[in-house]
Amino acid sequence: MDMTYYDHGTAAERWERARQFFDAKEYATAARILGTLADEVPEQVAPRLLLARAYYHSAQLLRAETELRTVIELDPVEHYARLLLGRTLERQGRNADAAPHLRMAAALSGDFAEA
Repeated sequence: MDMTYYDHGTAAERWERARQFFDAKEYATAARILGTLADEVPEQVAPRLLLARAYYHSAQLLRAETELRTVIELDPVEHYARLLLGRTLERQGRNADAAPHLRMAAALSGDFAEA
């Protein structure tokens, strides 16, 4: 595998680099860095959640969906992952699939609709 600038450094340095690219709206580059990080620390939610966000913002919706489902397996009460999964499914035109995740996200965040 070819090593590039993005692949060098400690996990913490690559995490910071990925966050900088994400903050600069360079989502595809952030995703490239985060993909290897997520594979190196599969038990950690943060790199995978930021990877999902990078995929979402770069319209790689199936990849975002896959990562979000993994995050939810790791942390079933991660409300932002539920929200983003719902939004990802909506962007794919899958509103019926999105609805339960959006309801769960609202419940987990305490954002209940007024009856």
